[in-house]
Amino acid sequence: MKNLPLISVIIPVYNIMEYLPRCVHSVTAQTYQNLEILLVDDGSTDGSGELCDRLAKEDPRIKVFHKENGGSSSARNLGLRNARGECVGFVDSDDYMEPDTYEKLQRGMEETGAFIAQIGRDEIDEQGNALPDICTPPAEATLYSNKDFLKELLMHRGDCSFCTKLLRRDLFQGREFPVGKLNEDFFLLIQMLVDGEGVLSLPDRGYHVFYRLGSNSRKADKNEFSRVFADSVDNADVVSELVEKHFPELGDVAFRFGVFQRLEYLLHVPIPLMTKDNAFYVAVVKYLRKNWVKTIRNRILTKKNKIYATLFVIMPKGIRVLHKKWKRL
Repeated sequence: MKNLPLISVIIPVYNIMEYLPRCVHSVTAQTYQNLEILLVDDGSTDGSGELCDRLAKEDPRIKVFHKENGGSSSARNLGLRNARGECVGFVDSDDYMEPDTYEKLQRGMEETGAFIAQIGRDEIDEQGNALPDICTPPAEATLYSNKDFLKELLMHRGDCSFCTKLLRRDLFQGREFPVGKLNEDFFLLIQMLVDGEGVLSLPDRGYHVFYRLGSNSRKADKNEFSRVFADSVDNADVVSELVEKHFPELGDVAFRFGVFQRLEYLLHVPIPLMTKDNAFYVAVVKYLRKNWVKTIRNRILTKKNKIYATLFVIMPKGIRVLHKKWKRL
């Protein structure tokens, strides 16, 4: 393995004592051994930082960094600044991997020349039950052009998670994960699609997402939950500009994405926040009203999408109140 490229694996760590050993050991057990493993303790208060130090004594490839709490993005950015690998991978500290994951990803990149390779994932709950797929992997290895992969993302079929991917480190040159934002993987990934060429998607489910109650990476209060969808609307605006400049043939798809993300926001924003003094909410409704005709004529939006868009154009808050009552029934 000495002649193979070094892979830097970045693992943000925050208050994850119970599951961190399983995560780290799934990385140290990789059949691809030429790794450096960067554990970034993001100001843990439960002893996870000390556990990182103990795990580092088990394997010389593990390096530990301690920092004040700043969130997953800031932890990843610290890892990137200290990464030496030709390629970079990311793992969430409550997840785990199959032992041949990085071997398959690195070999796929080498054989195809892809600048990003991703593997399939599944979602497992605390009882070990498989949850419904968020993203369905392809039936066989598929090499996407950047444009086709972006289209998959905009049609909500693609996987934007960095945890399922191996990426050339030079893709991060001049780029970082946005601190304080949610849906940060999507934001950064779409910008990388204007560089290099080729995204390889493998069918194997090599990455296991572990959903647990109280997970710091997956829980959200009502305000944060609505912020997820607000950030998604912001991402749609970033997509619109990127598509116009680099992939103009995806204009209809990007418009569909922008409408869909705004409908998701209106379906999830807390009803008390649907007021005239909420500038973001007002801007979302204004966009749908201004683009209603274009929405109706869009060939990609579904009939259901168009019905919701029309209802929200007419009476957004009233529709949400009715929608909430209907869901209760």
